[in-house]
Amino acid sequence: MVDALVTLIVVLACLGALGVLAAARVVKQYERGVVFRLGRLRSDIRGPGFTMIAPFVDRLQKVNMQIVTMPVPAQEGITRDNVTVRVDAVVYFKVVDAAEALVAVEDYRFAVSQMAQTSLRSIIGKSDLDDLLSNREKLNQGLELMIDSPAVGWGVHIDRVEIKDVSLPETMKRSMARQAEADRERRARVINADAELQASKKLAEAASQMADTPSALQLRLLQTVMAVAAEKNSTLVLPIPVELLRFLEKGQQEIPAAARTESGAEGGAPAAGPAAAPEREAAPAQSAQPAQPAQPARQAMPTLTEREPEPHTVER
Repeated sequence: MVDALVTLIVVLACLGALGVLAAARVVKQYERGVVFRLGRLRSDIRGPGFTMIAPFVDRLQKVNMQIVTMPVPAQEGITRDNVTVRVDAVVYFKVVDAAEALVAVEDYRFAVSQMAQTSLRSIIGKSDLDDLLSNREKLNQGLELMIDSPAVGWGVHIDRVEIKDVSLPETMKRSMARQAEADRERRARVINADAELQASKKLAEAASQMADTPSALQLRLLQTVMAVAAEKNSTLVLPIPVELLRFLEKGQQEIPAAARTESGAEGGAPAAGPAAAPEREAAPAQSAQPAQPAQPARQAMPTLTEREPEPHTVER
């Protein structure tokens, strides 16, 4: 009798241990436990730690509450400006309601993935190529709203969406490269034109300064000669300064004027008053006489400006 009682106690202890093992559950810190009792959802959500359920009656399902990183496969579409592109993205989401994530949708991961792909195709068709390349922040926000709207009913929150890469056709890449090159060339020409304008203003100021001080032109000429002489040239051409030509021309013009002044002094001045009347009356008589042959005028020397200046060469 005692042996039968001991055996019964041992059997009950074993059954109790098996029952405890079947009912014991451990929920991790980043998980939440959802209990279904005979197929019905229990309202209490089990938190992290050790928990017990009714064996053979309750079923515990664990839901990961961490942020999930899900890559979106590359989607090919046509932009609003008729350019074929391939765009891939990445979605960051997490479960905020474990019960809704299990009850409202069959597989929330698959649902979020399909929604992200369709939303990405839609955003491609509504955007221009320039927006896809340079205004991605706005597109990311629009894509996040498109995915998050249906995901709210699934107990899922979309944390953020990022467009990773935009693949363009080779022809479009070449066209964009030519456009960038043309823009760079335009900017270079504008900069050169601006530099020429500033240089012309400085040269005009320098010319006005040299006009007030002619010696500055001579100094500039000597600097130019020194710069040319520094190079490895066998012949050095020295131009004649313009001021020197003007000085010599002025001297040539003063010589005939002095000669005319001397000839007038030798002939004498005519008398004035009543005594000049007989001379005027005698003038017709004198005009009847044969005219004296006129002295040939001295031929004026040509000025230096009429002659072409000959360049002076200095052999080194």
